[in-house]
Amino acid sequence: MSMSTSRMGPIKNKHLLVLQHAVILLFLTQSCGGQHQMIGPTQPVVAMIGDDIILPCHLEPAVDAVGLTVDWSRTDLKPRSVYVRREGVELLTEQNPLYTGRTSLSVNKLQCGDVSLKLSKVQLSDAGTYKCLVPKFNAETVVTLAVGSVSSPVIELTNVKNKMVLECKSNGWYPEPQMLWVDSEGKPVSVEPTKNVKGSDGLYTVSSKVTVEKGQSYSFTCKVQQKNISQIKETHIHVSGDLFMVLSNTAVHIVINLAICLISVATVVFLIWKCGQKKTKIRIHDEDENELHQTEMEEKSQRECEEKKRLEDELQNKEEDLKHVRQTIEKLNDQKTCLKNQREKLITLQQEDKTEMKEIIKKLERETPKFDKDKKLQKRGDKKTDLEKRTEVHEKLLKTTEKLMEETDSIIIQMTERKGKLEKDKEQIIKHLREKQRNERDSEETVRETNGGASSRSGPALSST
Repeated sequence: MSMSTSRMGPIKNKHLLVLQHAVILLFLTQSCGGQHQMIGPTQPVVAMIGDDIILPCHLEPAVDAVGLTVDWSRTDLKPRSVYVRREGVELLTEQNPLYTGRTSLSVNKLQCGDVSLKLSKVQLSDAGTYKCLVPKFNAETVVTLAVGSVSSPVIELTNVKNKMVLECKSNGWYPEPQMLWVDSEGKPVSVEPTKNVKGSDGLYTVSSKVTVEKGQSYSFTCKVQQKNISQIKETHIHVSGDLFMVLSNTAVHIVINLAICLISVATVVFLIWKCGQKKTKIRIHDEDENELHQTEMEEKSQRECEEKKRLEDELQNKEEDLKHVRQTIEKLNDQKTCLKNQREKLITLQQEDKTEMKEIIKKLERETPKFDKDKKLQKRGDKKTDLEKRTEVHEKLLKTTEKLMEETDSIIIQMTERKGKLEKDKEQIIKHLREKQRNERDSEETVRETNGGASSRSGPALSST
């Protein structure tokens, strides 16, 4: 019995060893049998012109792909290759010239099976469907890239007889956007037909006008939207009577219109004050002529009363003028801050333009492969021309902004001086009113003392009788 048992032990161990090898073999077969799949985004990737974006793509389950072949391509291009990497080396000679210097993979991410493609400085021509392929596992997926371009709308005001025309305009959009006007409650406003114009650069300019009666108070919002790229930009405008005040985001044309409106407000405030001064003088003159026909006591009393009334009216006028001046100064200071921010932004853009120009010039001077030299030179030459135009626009806008800042500073100084004079005049009027009140109290006390003295004198006479 013991012998039989000793023989069964080796047999069982042998069967267990075979079974273990079978399990390991099955595991290796499953793990190396090409079960990997490529995972990509279910929705299109949206990018704005000039952005740096990532086209997601990774192996599932994850595997080190540093030494594998990775192929990104577009079937609608010739050559079709966007990016190719074989055995850890980028094959630039097979790449389409449109993507030269703009594509790359992360080595760190490749170690985790992430073969996502980084695409720099997105262009309008980059929109399309990309195929991500790792031939070893026959794993592939597609990624759709939607390219867009947006800009903030600006509103310009134009006088046409007894009406005011508001034109909203926005350029540099892609795909073709929609523009609409809504009131303060969000309800659509009836406007003239919207104009959409496609430029030579493939971008759209959209504009629309709305007409309102002068003197009316209203609040409108101009919206520009593109649902395919989930973008919306808007500008608000609020007009109260004859006071037009435009509120916008970072648009230079709106800044200029706002400065003009504020200057007009300051002029109106000054004219109102002058008119009030003239009317006050005329009223005082008429009152003085009427007082000449009254008795000496009535004349004095009337003068005191009218003088007090005049001072009170003048004080009220000064307070109203001072209120308008303070509001104007506040708006001018806000405008100054806005212009200062605009200037800093333009200075930053100019620095970016200079940096980009240096890079373009450096690339133009650098030697390139013979077969794509002409195309690259032409492409970089066009980009240099576009950059020069953009730089010129930034310089003009910067000069305009600095000029507006100087004019705004000048107006702030004038209005501040005007504020100081009004405050001084107000203090003088309050001082005169206090003197009038003190004189009235003294007169009343004198009258009471006089009446009291007369009563005391009449009292003893009656007693003696």
